[in-house]
Amino acid sequence: MALVADGSNRAIMGNVGSVGAARRYWASEFRARGMESPELDARLLVGHALRLGHVALAAADARRLGTEEAMAIAGLARRRLAHEPVARILGAKEFWSLPLRIDASTLVPRPETETIVEAALAAIDAAGLRSRPLRVADLGTGSGAILLALLSELPNASGVGTDISTAALAVARANAMRLGLRRARFVACDMAAGLRGPFDLIVSNPPYIPTAEIDALAPEVRDFDPLVALDGGADGLDRYRAIAAAAASLLSSSGALIVELGAGQAPAVGALFAAAGLAIAPPRADLDNVARVLLARMMP
Repeated sequence: MALVADGSNRAIMGNVGSVGAARRYWASEFRARGMESPELDARLLVGHALRLGHVALAAADARRLGTEEAMAIAGLARRRLAHEPVARILGAKEFWSLPLRIDASTLVPRPETETIVEAALAAIDAAGLRSRPLRVADLGTGSGAILLALLSELPNASGVGTDISTAALAVARANAMRLGLRRARFVACDMAAGLRGPFDLIVSNPPYIPTAEIDALAPEVRDFDPLVALDGGADGLDRYRAIAAAAASLLSSSGALIVELGAGQAPAVGALFAAAGLAIAPPRADLDNVARVLLARMMP
């Protein structure tokens, strides 16, 4: 595969090679730039450019690429080399086995956020409530990932997702419609400001990065995630304060509040919730053994 420099851009010229050669070439480029999953990234981007699924891509490995196909792959690959996350390039991300659309107005759903879903379902099952008509609120819903994951597991539950971004809410609504989860509705407001309880379950992955630390984030996050979904104020706790202030009026007497935490934030968030009259459970760790989720209930 011959490449020629054209200013700051690279264009594929002449012998463009095969599908497999393109995949291997871009994987090597991603690896050289220190990307975490170069082979997977290359496979996803080549498949997306050619509109081929995993099986079809493997079957086409030896097929010779046309120049336009090679250029399309190169265009996507250059975006990844500029640290744009693959999910943003594809416009989609799987979360809790649900295919979700995303765009520039939403966070890319992270695997560690599934810990919220796990903790919520465990709390519901411990109380024997899975089959009951529960009310769920997701504060700062973004793409709707957490709310829709919970509704997919709780067939008798209904839910509301809030977000300050109307663009994000449009994405969440479209995801709910596409997944047939019409038990979800969405409200434009800052966290819980537009809600009226009681709710049996309140979940949130709020902005929790201290403002001064945002510039030091990985470029995939800093340059592509919406700032409003990252910036948690001077100490990263602004939205937790808002959640704590609203909890007493929103939670049912037996309800659970479950929030995602930034690394090392469990003690501070726990103290905020305790000061608001909530009983705090030990934090739940994610797969990297980071204290990722905190569960709280109303004091008995």
